[in-house]
Amino acid sequence: MNILWLGQPECDDATLVGGKAANLSRLAARHRVPPGFCLTVAAYARWFLGIETTPQAVFTDELATSLKRLEAHSSSTPLSVAVRSSAVGEDGAEASFAGQHESYLNLAGIEAVAEAVRLCWASTHSERAAAYRRQYGLTAETTQVAVLVQQLVPADASAVVFSANPVTGDRNEAVINASWGLGESIVGGTVTPDTFVVHKASLEVIDFRLGSKERMTISVPEGTREVAVPRLLRRQTTLNDEQVAAAARLATTLEEQMGWPVDLECSWHQGELHLLQCRPITTIG
Repeated sequence: MNILWLGQPECDDATLVGGKAANLSRLAARHRVPPGFCLTVAAYARWFLGIETTPQAVFTDELATSLKRLEAHSSSTPLSVAVRSSAVGEDGAEASFAGQHESYLNLAGIEAVAEAVRLCWASTHSERAAAYRRQYGLTAETTQVAVLVQQLVPADASAVVFSANPVTGDRNEAVINASWGLGESIVGGTVTPDTFVVHKASLEVIDFRLGSKERMTISVPEGTREVAVPRLLRRQTTLNDEQVAAAARLATTLEEQMGWPVDLECSWHQGELHLLQCRPITTIG
């Protein structure tokens, strides 16, 4: 099977769609996860590795059909999507693969999306990804990678949230790193975000540090761009009290549902909280 949709039972299987897509598929029915589909590891073997002689036109046609279906069910027209790798073993308890494979945001049209899918597949063979695999005793020959295509959330603000304190290991605390725009600047480490430490039981903020927030990632017609944050916004807190509580509550709920401390990515658009990624915190035993 080449394509599976988030929320399908088969899409919960990490051996078919990788850890990133499988985790989101498991949560899609109960949380506001952007709709999307996944090109499976079978598609990677067939259309990138060339294990079967399937014409590339078939790949393009299947992808185009899925994009049209996604647009029909999306809340935005025209459809803009995020294209992210989802390797088998990625976002697992032992290795997160965070930042090792490529992601592409704010893409529209079959040509741009098809090229991004191919680049995601190709990124598994980069030196950066190869070095990471060697660290965990993995090889390129055993690598299987799927690609997740989701409706893009045009985020006003984004956050990386931990359901346990990743520095101290305290499981009574949630830690929220938040900044303006799309979450790529936080994940990429190019911005110093606001940091909230929240007591999970009471949802009380027990520590807060205002980040400098000098850079943010925004959508532009050709994709995304990192730009300077206006000075007024740099001095403002990214999240209000309700948003901080909602993020901490979501992390606590996901920890209970998944059975392990979680590291999640989320974003807000027009006041609504969207779940973009959920994986184990690999630094906590």
